[in-house]
Amino acid sequence: MDIAEALAVIDRLCSGAFPAARTRTDTGWAGPGYRTAELATSEDFWEDDGTRWRETADQYACDRDGLAERLAERWGPPQEFSLYGVLLRSAQEEAPQPWGPLSGQVPDVQLWRSPEAGRWIVLGVGQQGRELPFQLLAVVTDVDPP
Repeated sequence: MDIAEALAVIDRLCSGAFPAARTRTDTGWAGPGYRTAELATSEDFWEDDGTRWRETADQYACDRDGLAERLAERWGPPQEFSLYGVLLRSAQEEAPQPWGPLSGQVPDVQLWRSPEAGRWIVLGVGQQGRELPFQLLAVVTDVDPP
């Protein structure tokens, strides 16, 4: 992952209007009140004995932390936020976008509030299943965390 490119994508997510309806974009998904970016995506792990999975998990955590350091220079230290409660509640009630779907993929995130943009910047590493790829995700939203 190139940190300069990832920062440019996040800057692009922070600017501009949100779409009126859910749609696929060149970086991920977007809809009313949010935009996402898949900053990096690994290969899958169907034929892995666990070694490559652990190495990839560690690398994606390092990439997230390196990007978080740069974002902290702009907006201060991140808030750590677990999405586990959102995931549990979404089984009973619909969680707001983007938090509900994000909670199914990312266990916890780092959050910043941009005073200039009035938006939340969210960074996390997710995987939808043990055999599926890791993703480093960025989300920009004006929807407060639940």
